[in-house]
Amino acid sequence: MTACCNLIIDSCCDLPYEVVDHPGIELLKFPYRADGKEFYDDLYQSQTPHIFFDEMRHEKDDTEYPTTAQMPATVLKETFERAAQSGIPTVYLSFSSALSGSFDAACLIKDEVCNQYPDAELYLVDTKLASIAEGLLVFEAIRQRDSGMSASEMVTWAEEARYFVNAQFMVDDLDALRRGGRIPAGVAMAGAKLDVKPLLGIDLSGKLSLTGVARGRKKGIRQLSEYYSKRIDCDKLGNQVVIAGSDCPKDMSRFKDFLSKTDDSLLLLESSIGPVIGSHVGPDMVAIVFWGPDRRKDISVSDRIANHVRGRN
Repeated sequence: MTACCNLIIDSCCDLPYEVVDHPGIELLKFPYRADGKEFYDDLYQSQTPHIFFDEMRHEKDDTEYPTTAQMPATVLKETFERAAQSGIPTVYLSFSSALSGSFDAACLIKDEVCNQYPDAELYLVDTKLASIAEGLLVFEAIRQRDSGMSASEMVTWAEEARYFVNAQFMVDDLDALRRGGRIPAGVAMAGAKLDVKPLLGIDLSGKLSLTGVARGRKKGIRQLSEYYSKRIDCDKLGNQVVIAGSDCPKDMSRFKDFLSKTDDSLLLLESSIGPVIGSHVGPDMVAIVFWGPDRRKDISVSDRIANHVRGRN
């Protein structure tokens, strides 16, 4: 079957490269700097997760940690021009706009390219997701695309499906997020003093949110497994699960054991946290994502009323 549309995705989806390496799927590689050199996140085609995260473990101060940047405007323009010239309707599933300015830049460049190619069908979707949460959406979007979904249908599907991606992450500490400006320094300091493992989620706007804490990594992994077991409904939603770690193989093995006891029929895809996301979460993060309940129903009654007044979903 000939695909009805092409997809543009970005490396912040943190999927294994072989999962996204298909005709009609173009990968945008986010840049990052380490050891004074610029690199591109190629989903670990050019280095291993262990090398990247082990170097982070041995950095002595903030100035030596890897840093990230927005997608270069030239890369976006060249990619969108190729899509327009192909004559095939194309959808870009983007990393959360709440965590990067790349989506807003892409919107401006997309308008510029579409003025140059007025017949082009080029769509942009803010997934409002990050890392393997974005990856789960991308993984299913590829399947839907291969099953014949059109570009306009893909946009409608993705803008609804993103709210059914349930995700939770455990980080070893909050210091890496503090360095990247993702959380206040005071919050990171409090977490360190309490000697807890923070549990994070992604809110409806696409920002990271602190959802809980665990006393120790083993308890944290157990809590991640319980998060899955409490929210999954295999009869209605399927049991596709993506898990990922940032160079912590023993924890990942323990995590898989916990999950298999919860559901021995789950379809498990294992990945590694990429260098761009990894620059902000640090080594030893463990994450799980799956299709679950509509997260819009998790917000408080007062927030639901406020969103209704503002005309939001």
